[in-house]
This record gives sequence, structure tokens and C-alpha cells, in this order.
Amino acid sequence: MADQAPRPAREFVVEADGGSRGNPGPAGYGAVVLDPVTGEALVEAAEYLGVVTNNVAEYRGLLAGLRAAAELDPDATVHVRMDSKLVVEQMSGRWKIKHPDMKPLAAEAGRVFPPGRVTYEWIPRASNKHADRLANEAMDAGARGEAWSPSHSTAELDAAAADRAAPAGRTAGSRRTGAASAVAPAGTEGGDGGEPAPDGGGAAAGEPLARAGRGRVDAASLGAGTRAATGTGTPGTGAPATGTPATGTSGAGASATGASATGTSGTGASGTGTSGAGASATGASATGTSGTGASATGTSGAGAPATGAPGTGAPATGAPGLGVAAETSGEADVRAAKTVASPGWGPPDMGAPATFVLLRHGETPLTPQKRFSGSGGSDPSLSSVGREQAERVAASLARRGTIEAVVASPLARTRETAGIVAARLGLEVAIEEGLRETDFGAWEGLTFGEVRERHPADLDAWLASPDAEPTGGGESFAATGTRIAATRDRLVAAYAGRTVLLVSHVTPIKTFVRLALGAPPESLFRMELSAASLSAVAYYADGGASVRLFNETSHLR
Repeated sequence: MADQAPRPAREFVVEADGGSRGNPGPAGYGAVVLDPVTGEALVEAAEYLGVVTNNVAEYRGLLAGLRAAAELDPDATVHVRMDSKLVVEQMSGRWKIKHPDMKPLAAEAGRVFPPGRVTYEWIPRASNKHADRLANEAMDAGARGEAWSPSHSTAELDAAAADRAAPAGRTAGSRRTGAASAVAPAGTEGGDGGEPAPDGGGAAAGEPLARAGRGRVDAASLGAGTRAATGTGTPGTGAPATGTPATGTSGAGASATGASATGTSGTGASGTGTSGAGASATGASATGTSGTGASATGTSGAGAPATGAPGTGAPATGAPGLGVAAETSGEADVRAAKTVASPGWGPPDMGAPATFVLLRHGETPLTPQKRFSGSGGSDPSLSSVGREQAERVAASLARRGTIEAVVASPLARTRETAGIVAARLGLEVAIEEGLRETDFGAWEGLTFGEVRERHPADLDAWLASPDAEPTGGGESFAATGTRIAATRDRLVAAYAGRTVLLVSHVTPIKTFVRLALGAPPESLFRMELSAASLSAVAYYADGGASVRLFNETSHLR
């Protein structure tokens, strides 16, 4: 009998995504296997993962997509498309994988198909709508205490509708025509980081499920942990909210809270009308332009939904207090934390930023007297008012639930503040010498008026030049800036992709903000920083920084 001709191997496109609402937080993934010619969805997979990081969720999405493709044809060649630059670069072998949670997942993904049969391509988030919606459906199902159900999924329909609604040239259709992006064969190693994640909450983890698309695959062809199904389910389950006037968005990242943090162009985020942190981070004039970088944002307790002219530099405005009444203080804190912790104007492929939540210590006996109190003086402890302030900020941060580590200046007032907060959060306090206050030399313990009276020439020089030192060999603001820049770089490297509470002092915190904004040294004299206030700066992998919050004190009221 004549030999049969070998069956040609099939080709598939896998699109995958993952998200974590908190990083780490309630997380899920989505993956879809597509016919590369027709763009037809052959299999969908999604799963709620419980509390994990963005990176883990993304890798789990990749792994699910590759396994679904292998179930269809183990001899296939696969082209993976993801909006995670991190995963694409790591799996292509260009970035090292250092994180212990990522290494086994990357290795497992590399074993699904033989080397050389999988290629990877980065695509914009707007071109990954289908997988993104599946991931959100899985997280929404987890929030209800349910497993993701393929029979109720509307991800494919939602993605198609978003494509139709998007302006020409900005749809997700590139996934079917092959967007021009870097493509490389599968490798073994790469770097660590994370991606912007949708906002929300979650509950018990479910089981992975998959859906065969439009009869192209029958149930017998699917392996364990998947099932074939048809039907569209109830519209709107798990779909991102569309209530925000999302002018200038590319269709990506408009998650259920309606926040502007993921690429909204100039809308000012109508969904973040909370008092304090959330409003501060989005309601400032600096967020009214498309694609702009860091700017100082927010005033304490600004609680209105912000509005701004799309794509213009128009200041965002809002009536004070609007949008607050319907929320409890706990809900407001959670929403505020999501705004601060979620990525802002940074591009979606930069990975999750290192976010520094900057807490000034509580009051000491010297604080209400407005006396110079640096690192060269009496090193006072907190007053009773300061301890109460620390307790209040601890309760607020506990409700928000985003802090992953606590680092403090070595001075007594910061260590005491950090200890109160860390005890509430169940964390340890690490001490960082670089976070100490400026040494004010002979001015320690004096008021401004007393320094003016005793050392007028030295004070004038200090006010005029960042290089001038306080009387008696104190530390200049220029020297403080150099110290804080080095401390920043050290901590960004140590806490990449994480949200860290830094408990420090007036001058260091102002300097973090000044450096992030690229503002001149004299800007230090134009910032007000209250005791026990919160500020926040996010640092991205490309070296960019974004000021999310400044001098927020709603937790003290």
C-alpha cells in the first residue's frame, strides 16, 4: 500500500493576557486561539487565579493559550501575540528571568511545543481586546465567587464591537493582519516586571475552562480542564465599564472603575470622585493632555469627578464633594489606592512601575512650633498627636491594601511612624539611611525667625542657592538631592513592580517629587507637606516617573 502523504502542520495565533487588581491582588487570565487566515476564534480559555501578581497572571495566560493550541494540534506552529513586552522579551530570550515565580512558568511554557515552533510578537493593548476581556471576565467571576463560564462569555462580541467603534487605524484588527512588531523564536530567559492591570476585587479561585468557537473544534478534541461550548451568554458580564467619556482612548484599559489611569486622553476620569487619594491623583490639571509625563497632581481631599478638554492641556475641574456621598470611607480608600497603585500615562509595555507611597512622619513636639528638625538635632519622637496620626494613616493604608513593603528613615520619628503602620499591615520595617532628613546644622531646633535673627547672611545664601549649607556645616539641598537620587535608584531596583511605603521627612519627600517632575531646586520652597501626609511617585522601566499624589491628608479628618 502506498505511503500516505504527511498531514501538513496547522498554524495558530495565540493571544493572551493577564491582570491583577492590586499587583498582587485578585487576578485572572484570558487566552484565545485564532485561525491565522480567517481570524476566527477556535478556543477561548480563562481562569480566576486568586491573589497573584500581574506577571504570574500573564504567564498563566500564555501557558493556557499554548496548551489550548496543543490540544487542537500538537504538531502545530504557533505565533503568540501579547501586549506584555515583558513576557514577549523574556520568552524570546532577550531578557533574563530573575523572579522565582516566573521561572517555572516560563520553563513550562517553553515545553508545550518544541523549540522553534513558537514565535512571539508584542502588540499594543488596543490590539489585544479579546484576551483582555476574557481576563476581566475571569476576575469578575472570581469577585462573585464563581468560576468563569464560557457559556456566559461575551468577550469575542465585546472585542468585535470595540473594533467597530474604534476610529480608523486604531482598532484591534491588526491581530488578523499581522501588526508590524518585533517577532522572535521562543527562547528560554528574559527580565522581570509587570503590566498595568484592571481595577476591581475578587474572591475564591475557580477552575480553568475553555470554549470552542463556532463549531470549529468539538468537545472530544479538548483535553482536561477545558470544555467545548457555544452560545453568547448574557451581554455585559465582565466587560469593562463604558461610562467614562473616553475621548482619545485606544480601547484598552478602561476597566470597571472608570479611572483615567490607563491611557484616557484628557477626560480627567469621571469615575474617581473620591475624597483624598483617588481624586488627588486624577483630578489635577496635569492630567488633561494625551500622553504627557509626570506632573504634580492633586490637592488634599479633592473629591470631585474631574473633567477636561480631550487632548488639550485644559485643567481638569470638578465641583467639590461630588461623587463622595454614595461611598463609605472604606470604599473611598480602596478606590483611591487603586488609582495610586495602577499605572498611569506610562505605555502599557513598560511593566508595572515601582510605586513609592511617601509618608511623612507624624507630628513631634517640634512640628507645631515650626522648628528646624533635621538629622543633626535632638531626634525627637512622636507626640501623642503624632502617634494618633500614625494610627489613622495605618488604618487608611490597611483599607487600601496595596502596600507590599515598608521602608523608613533611621530617625526616631520615622521609625515610630513606620512601626505603627507596619504592625497594622503585618509587615516588617526596613531601615534606609538615605531617607533621613537634611542636616540643618546650627539651625536645628530653631524657628525660621530665630535663624533670620541669628544668621541672616547664611539664611539668605541658603534661600538663594541649593549649594549653600546651613550655618555650622549642615547639608545643602544639592547634597540632599544627590543623596535622594541615589536612594531612589537603589530602591527602584530593589522593589521593581511593587508598591512600597517610604516613611521619611519633608525635604526628602519634596525632593522625590521635585526630581520626578524635573523641577528646579527652588520648587522645594513652593510645596507644602503636612505631617502624616501621603504622596506617591511611580517609576517605570524606561526611567520615566509619574507623580500620582501629593500631600494627601483625608485620612486625618
